[in-house]
Amino acid sequence: MDSSRLMNVGRMTALDHRAKGKSVTSPPTLSYILITPARNEEELIGNTIQSVISQTVLPSRWVIVNDGSVDHTEEIVSRYSATHPWIELVKMPEHQLRNFASKVNSFNAGYGLIKELPHDIIGNLDADITFESDYFEFLLGKFAADPKLGVAGTPFVEGTGHYDFRYASVEHVSGACQLFRRECFGEIGGYIPVKEGGIDWIAVTTARMKGWTTRTFLEKKCFHHRIIGTGDSSQLEAIFKYGKKNYMLGGHPLWQIFRSIFQLGKKPYVAGGLLLILGYAWGFLTRMKRPLSPELLSFYRREQMTRLKKILFQAIGFNNKAKTPCG
Repeated sequence: MDSSRLMNVGRMTALDHRAKGKSVTSPPTLSYILITPARNEEELIGNTIQSVISQTVLPSRWVIVNDGSVDHTEEIVSRYSATHPWIELVKMPEHQLRNFASKVNSFNAGYGLIKELPHDIIGNLDADITFESDYFEFLLGKFAADPKLGVAGTPFVEGTGHYDFRYASVEHVSGACQLFRRECFGEIGGYIPVKEGGIDWIAVTTARMKGWTTRTFLEKKCFHHRIIGTGDSSQLEAIFKYGKKNYMLGGHPLWQIFRSIFQLGKKPYVAGGLLLILGYAWGFLTRMKRPLSPELLSFYRREQMTRLKKILFQAIGFNNKAKTPCG
């Protein structure tokens, strides 16, 4: 498929929907590509593919990278790519490890094949999420409306749970589905291959440090069908690892204490908060290597302290208001 035809795929899709009597808004003028690293996702990737091919605005190209799967992931993707020429399967060698550095290597392999194609937006999409048919049209519209928007996404829902935005700032964008403006992605140097994780966080925070706007838009959501961090571990192990990652990514100790106290009241009750602070302490005691520049670490801690002050001031203001006698 030549590049001019690729640029028009999304627009043609929206027009097709209009011709069939479906209500759609004017299609955005921005074009986008998607890359999905996938390892042993046979149970979930079919639903993700169905969500993408149902979009009112299709990607110019979607590269799904089979990261050494030993299940039927490759066969499932091959069936869809045979009937949808804008979906491309890339095969990586088989390996035993499941880590985030491998995910970045797979992403880079996919992006390397299509980065020269005309596109405005680059999407990193997990292989285990689903969303509504106008999901990407909505996000493209946000990029079109704000030239300084560098990274965008939406909240994700796991079962009945979702982020509490007292602690998950709308300025962070979940790695389940991150869309980057092409210029922003180039300026931050793409993803850094960190085995322990945090690749999405590093990318988004670096973008903000360099002056780009990053935003999670609450009007939409996607559905994550595997609890984050549990691909090769239990939920309790995942929480402990998350605590270690918080240390590795430079989290301020005071922020981590308050975050762990907050976690005590969420499932798994008490244990979750304890494991979160223990994981952080483990990272401190073992002096885990931090893959951050001093500049990024300082920027992040300043952001955390600003948010913590705001949370505490809001809590104090609420309590004072609650104690005020009725007139």
